[in-house]
Amino acid sequence: MILKESLAENKTIMADVLPVGKSNDLLTRDFSFGGRSATLYYLDGFLNDVVMERMVSRLLNITPKQIEGTTDLWDFVRKFITYTEVDVYPKTDDVVTQLLAGKSVFLVDGLAGALVLDLRDYPARSVQEPEKERVMRGSRDGFVETLIFNCALIRRRIRDPQLIVEMHSVGSRSRSDVAIVYIDDLVKQDDLSIVRSKIDGITVDALTLNMESIAECLIHQRWYNPFPKTRYTERPDAASAALLEGNILILVDNAPAAMIVPTSVFDFLQEPNDYYFPPLVGTYIRWIRNLVFWITLVLSPLWLLAVENADRLPESLSFLNLSTQSAVPVILQLLLLEGVIDVLRLASVNTPNMLGNSLSIIGALLLGEFAVKSGWMVPDTILYMSFIAIASFTQPSMELGYAFKFMRIMLLLLTYFFGIWGLVAGLIIIPIIIATNKTVTGKGYLYPLIPFNWKALKTHLYRHHLRNKRK
Repeated sequence: MILKESLAENKTIMADVLPVGKSNDLLTRDFSFGGRSATLYYLDGFLNDVVMERMVSRLLNITPKQIEGTTDLWDFVRKFITYTEVDVYPKTDDVVTQLLAGKSVFLVDGLAGALVLDLRDYPARSVQEPEKERVMRGSRDGFVETLIFNCALIRRRIRDPQLIVEMHSVGSRSRSDVAIVYIDDLVKQDDLSIVRSKIDGITVDALTLNMESIAECLIHQRWYNPFPKTRYTERPDAASAALLEGNILILVDNAPAAMIVPTSVFDFLQEPNDYYFPPLVGTYIRWIRNLVFWITLVLSPLWLLAVENADRLPESLSFLNLSTQSAVPVILQLLLLEGVIDVLRLASVNTPNMLGNSLSIIGALLLGEFAVKSGWMVPDTILYMSFIAIASFTQPSMELGYAFKFMRIMLLLLTYFFGIWGLVAGLIIIPIIIATNKTVTGKGYLYPLIPFNWKALKTHLYRHHLRNKRK
């Protein structure tokens, strides 16, 4: 519906679409200036009182002679509004959307449309270092729950006019702000069109889970394929680096992270720590981290195979055999410990910070000691699973960590039931699952290996010197 020139009619229209008088945080204020009546709509908790007071005091000083001859709201803005973030909307739906986003709405008698000013004072926490993506060197700032602040953190690092921030609204009820961020002359336009059309095509009531809701709407995930198709980062420096590589960022209001698309499995090999050290050190850190992480996939299945075939082991590998015996089968011990590790992780997350670390350490020690004494476990299984639990934290992506966990459990079961041939079959199935995965834009999940691109692949394998990248 189009807003009229009559203030009384416009107030009636607004009352029909807004819970004026019902919702405690939706406030209105009537006042007059220059012989004209006006009404202000705003949400309690979003308004910057200081800026609003200055704005209203300036309007109250307008005389009838000054406002005489004002033909429309844009003319009114040019004459009397010095604040920069101002816009005029003729349609009620657009005005309501802006108001519910926290902006202030002015209706002036005799002028058609609504004047929308961004006088918001965002409820926001301060910028802090992400808990999950700590670095030994480098910047200590991280994304917060306020979208506009996150865009500013990226803009602070990339002062390029080609850096584009596209705003979209998703959710028929939540009307959540979603930003697509990219560098126009670096991004692949086909990928950008696919991402843009998918976001515009989302039809849900609300993005209740922020990033996860967007991911589930963008991606068709097969139930048997747990490998992540998107990367998440809470670090502005990592997000900026992804943009400079031609990737696309998706930011959601109320989400303290950025989603990076498209993503291949090789993108998870890199981490900000690699780039805050010289190339040799960065390459060493990258190889150690990824080698240990991939070992976690096969360590327990290989040990289980050795235990099940202890009579065939040479004398030099006799240490792989069980040091003590238990009534509980080894396979069951390993599967139980896989679950116990997640129980301890969840317990530490839901425990107050002052007790979290102590609970994890004491809980692990007590459970391990009593499990061995009671005969439930043998020390060997606790040793190997403890290494796996610690090594899994070398990779910051929780999604990839759980994908490896599910693949490891599959290998354990195949090895237990079918022996070495089950292990071989599992090691064949895993690459097939990875290879059949597709990114958000439909490209191969194994790029730059398939299709092969050595120049791109070597940047994932080892840390380049900056001068080499400029050549």
